[in-house]
Amino acid sequence: MAILAKQIQAAKTEAIEETKKVLSDYNDFIFTEYRGLTVAQITELRRKLREKNAVLKVMKNNFAKVAFDEMKVENVADYLKGPTAIAMVKEDSNEAAKVLFDFAKDAPSLVVKGGYIANEIYDTAKIEAFSKVPGKKQLIAMLMSAINGPAQKLAATLQAYVDKKSQEGAN
Repeated sequence: MAILAKQIQAAKTEAIEETKKVLSDYNDFIFTEYRGLTVAQITELRRKLREKNAVLKVMKNNFAKVAFDEMKVENVADYLKGPTAIAMVKEDSNEAAKVLFDFAKDAPSLVVKGGYIANEIYDTAKIEAFSKVPGKKQLIAMLMSAINGPAQKLAATLQAYVDKKSQEGAN
């Protein structure tokens, strides 16, 4: 639970509301520690995440705690300690998680702390396993190719039969 002062300054209230507004645009959150990354590395990571329709933001931990509390997102306060960047995702969170773990291989300073995915808290191990699952679009493509294969074979067989009959009729 975030610590609330008795008298909250107007600027802080506005900052919390802005943080809440930003967070409410997204469904899933992956918490990372970015201490030790260069500006160039963070810029590259943001670019890679943007390609997967995700955004990486650094927010004040206290503001984020209060905003998450007000949004009824519980148990994320443990991840909001130290320098924290939040990868925010609207869909296909596993794609963003994959980008983070792949990036962490080249830049060990990046540490994935955990996440809040589909209204559930994921620890580091669970989110790493989640990152290895194919994304929604990949699963749909795999399903379509599985359906398409037999249909193509059937169409080719029927076309061969038609060709054979028309060739017999021509002779």
